[in-house]
Amino acid sequence: MAVQDEPETIPAKVDPDPEAGAPRKAMTIGAVCKALEQEFPDISISKIRYLEDQKLLAPRRTPGGYRLYSGGDVQRLRTILRLQRDEFLPLRVIRQELASGRAGNEVEPSSDGASANAGTGAARRKRNPSVTAPSSGALYSLEDVIEETRAEPRLVSELEEYGVIKGEVRAGTKYYDETEREIVRAVTELARYGVGGRNLRAFRTSADREAALLQQILAPALRSRNAKRRKEAIEALENLAAVTTHLKHLLLIRDLRKIVS
Repeated sequence: MAVQDEPETIPAKVDPDPEAGAPRKAMTIGAVCKALEQEFPDISISKIRYLEDQKLLAPRRTPGGYRLYSGGDVQRLRTILRLQRDEFLPLRVIRQELASGRAGNEVEPSSDGASANAGTGAARRKRNPSVTAPSSGALYSLEDVIEETRAEPRLVSELEEYGVIKGEVRAGTKYYDETEREIVRAVTELARYGVGGRNLRAFRTSADREAALLQQILAPALRSRNAKRRKEAIEALENLAAVTTHLKHLLLIRDLRKIVS
């Protein structure tokens, strides 16, 4: 998708391709959008501009004001989109991931869906959202959630009906936090395969049981008045959440392999 005020290619500008060792033409926002639309069908020029407004992207500009994306810029954008699509991370957490060097260490998935170096603890930690990252406190109206996730209003109602999300009423208007918004985004993807709110009770029940188990394990330390002990308990909670998520993934892959074998 191209716009009139920004041409799609500017042949005079080139950037080195770190993988091929050959120069690569700088890309305008329209060309970047076209290059990524096969992997990310929902990508749009407005979305790329929004990520730039959120300080997640910083392409250089020509004297005429056109955006020029280098190979590194495109890789960074690809990483952002994958983190949104695959891990459902909010932008503030993605910003932290990028600051820690995530874009430069993005690992392509192997044929069985696991990353090439998924055997290392570092790789697994990178693939899991943080449970201890501070919340921005941002709230989103139903209209905001529907616009950002492209969910059907009826689907959001189903999620509320089956207790998957709850929302919060303020001044007569219901709002949802970032986590609930991302839950809606994830379920919207599942809905494409016919999965509805009533089918998600199993996920909700499983999550409740896992949270109760972790709480049982760490409750004494989490309630401790000793600041050091409480900090260690929070770090342990983060690690346990990552381990249980990885375990569930392995169990799911094992069972799915039985289906296709």
